[in-house]
Amino acid sequence: MSRGGPRRDAAVGDHLTGHLHALAALERALAHPTGEDLHAVLRDVQQALQEAMDERQLALRRYAALFDAVPDPVSILSESGVVLDLNNAGVRAYGRPREDIVGQPIEILNPDLPSDHLDPVWEALRRGETYVIEVTNMRGDGSRFPVEVHSAGFEHQGEHCIVAVARDLSSRWQAESRYRLLMESIDKGVILFDRNLQVVSANPAAHRILGTSGGSLQHLLAPEDWISVDEHGHPLTREQWPAAESLQRGRIIRSTIVGLYHRPRGRMIWISTTNVPVYSNGRDTPDHVFGLFSDITELKRNNTLFDRAQSLAHIGGWEWDRGLQRLYLTDEAARILGQDLPMQDMAHLMDCLRTDDRLQLQQALLEVIDRQVPFELELQGTRSDGHSFWVRMIGEAEAGDVDAARIAGTVQDITARKHAEETLRIQARTDPLTGIMNRDAVLGDLATRMASPTHSRVAVLYIDLDRFKTVNDMLGHNAGDELLIDATRRISTAIGTEGLVARFGGDEFLVVCDTRDQPDQPERLAEAITRAFIPPFRFGSDEFAVTTSIGIARAPQDGLRPQVLIQNADIAMYDVKRRTRNGWQVFSPELAQRQHDRLQIESRLHRALDDEEFHLVYQPQVDLKSGQLIAAEALIRWRNSQLGELRPDVFIGHAESTGDIVRIGQWVLREACRQVRLWQDAGLGIVRVAVNVSYRQFVGEDLARNVRQVLEEFDLPGTALELEFTERVLIEDAPDTLQTFGRLREMGVLLTIDDFGEGYSALNYLRRLPIHGLKLSQMFVEGVPGNRSDVAVCEAVCGIARSLGLGLVAEGIESEEQRHALHGMGISVGQGFLFAPGLAPDDFARRLARRG
Repeated sequence: MSRGGPRRDAAVGDHLTGHLHALAALERALAHPTGEDLHAVLRDVQQALQEAMDERQLALRRYAALFDAVPDPVSILSESGVVLDLNNAGVRAYGRPREDIVGQPIEILNPDLPSDHLDPVWEALRRGETYVIEVTNMRGDGSRFPVEVHSAGFEHQGEHCIVAVARDLSSRWQAESRYRLLMESIDKGVILFDRNLQVVSANPAAHRILGTSGGSLQHLLAPEDWISVDEHGHPLTREQWPAAESLQRGRIIRSTIVGLYHRPRGRMIWISTTNVPVYSNGRDTPDHVFGLFSDITELKRNNTLFDRAQSLAHIGGWEWDRGLQRLYLTDEAARILGQDLPMQDMAHLMDCLRTDDRLQLQQALLEVIDRQVPFELELQGTRSDGHSFWVRMIGEAEAGDVDAARIAGTVQDITARKHAEETLRIQARTDPLTGIMNRDAVLGDLATRMASPTHSRVAVLYIDLDRFKTVNDMLGHNAGDELLIDATRRISTAIGTEGLVARFGGDEFLVVCDTRDQPDQPERLAEAITRAFIPPFRFGSDEFAVTTSIGIARAPQDGLRPQVLIQNADIAMYDVKRRTRNGWQVFSPELAQRQHDRLQIESRLHRALDDEEFHLVYQPQVDLKSGQLIAAEALIRWRNSQLGELRPDVFIGHAESTGDIVRIGQWVLREACRQVRLWQDAGLGIVRVAVNVSYRQFVGEDLARNVRQVLEEFDLPGTALELEFTERVLIEDAPDTLQTFGRLREMGVLLTIDDFGEGYSALNYLRRLPIHGLKLSQMFVEGVPGNRSDVAVCEAVCGIARSLGLGLVAEGIESEEQRHALHGMGISVGQGFLFAPGLAPDDFARRLARRG
């Protein structure tokens, strides 16, 4: 083939047509030759051939000039795609010698072309059309540049050939205005992704299709908002997106179907997307990818693949044709609604909804019909099997449907979410241990009641369990939990339907009741609750007396806000616990004043020891038969310049809670021993002094070592000291406890359990500790001899002491009748106001002197 190629020969061929007649004449002349004719014919042929050659050379020059004058690369291809010729612009564009390209397959210029790339080209050319395609060509150095190729066909010597003009598109990247105009005008969504699949830009159609108008590009396809599935309904990871595949392979990924579910709006859409890699000038790998897509959601509505994907997201589709009164449901929507009979009209769907929700849906549909207002509702209904369901229903009229003849949307199963929300709501309002209302719930309920003019007359009972902490600490949290559960049952049974009970704190409960019709109802409920706690609580073989202290406050006189009302009920409860326990008290302003005084006590108690405000008095312990002084109990008193003199029942509880009791207890021990030393030095002999030891003092320090140091400091024998412990230590039969008691006993110190029988009947523990005696609580002594129950308890304690070989002291004796009855039971030692109150050291010394 000549340098000009088939195109150039074809251009010349047309000029030779006129000379064919001369050749025919030559043929005739040769068939019947004569001299004159032959000469003339030869002359004409020679002239015609010369003219044809001249014209052919002229045509070749014209074709070559025209071919190389084209500024874009022009290639002549054979039918199979072999490059037959290339103009000068192509040589420059591809950066290769002509001889390296001519005779090679077109893939040398575009290695990404598929094997069947010429099929659509010839298909278009046979229809007489020009084939146009955008591809990426490669230069000799491996760099890429985008081109738009226009291909046309022609024949040369019976062979089908292609002329292809490649327009370099690199300049389009600089044509921002034309690009934006194109992107904004087309109805297909176009998104440009970078190498990390971050959205660089998106045209308005993309926002419209995805329903994200006005949203930021960063959240356009954010993984936390979108679930993507392939055409078979299988979830796609971000690395499986068609855009990611196009970037990885550097190839166009055509017409891929993808389902997208938008979590926040509960919307499912389907798109058909083609992804085109983009090569920056001079790069051999793509650094961007265009995603072009169309919304095919409507086309997929009846497709089983769409149903499967919706099933994965628990979303179904529906459409209501108002003209035909026909309701269409996808399979998933029908499954969600769970009706045995097919739903053929909107009325059938409404029939399975609750009345209130049915009215909501009716109103929403009217809004769509009248005003084209879309809706989104959460509706509750009942399936045919009797189980309830919750759905999120979205609906709107089709675009352009001014009469809303068709209303369509989605229905999503949110039953599990609603059940979870209800569970969380109940959990947020319910105490997990007892199953009753918790603090937040009762505060909310009380606030609602007090805000209502018709329900503002309410009362609050603040209930605290007496001695709960001791049970919880000694028997463990499991026993404490059992006690709280049983206490809840007793309170709930006592109040019945007349009040609302809630657990307000650890061992604190709140009862709210209405006082409009029964003003005395709070007191009646308090009495019922108190009676409910008369039977002791049992833990295994042991019984424990746990009672209640109850404070009552009424609205509006005792408070206009829940916090104030509860605070005042708490003040009344605390007054009960401070005085007697096992009872109830109505709030009064006087109680509030006493509460204020208690706060004053706490603020001054911490400094009292350093300011030397404590002193001891000594109450004699006497022989009940003869009245002779046997020993004394050291009782602490606090004299403050502002508060005056305070008894231990006023401030010891505060000292226990603040931890000051440990320092105070150590001072009492040393001060009592110092006073015994002074009495001995005065010639009054050694008197045994009983000192109370706090449980916190017992477990918080090495008590035996401290006692030994004090005895040695004042050169006293151990028999000069008696330590009184509460029943709480009976439960502590740990090795450390037994060891401490053993060490104290070895010193000669007497060990006594104070207020025995008041909190526990822990006989199993009592026999394990090496103690010397028991002190019978004033709680039972005060009922002797008139109260049969108290007498029975005292007699039982006497029996226990005798059976275990323990001494027994009765405290709180105030009358001769009590003394006589207790002595008759076998109790030999007692103390109380009948004999003497707590005496100052000098007064007690005079009593000692008279003893001598």
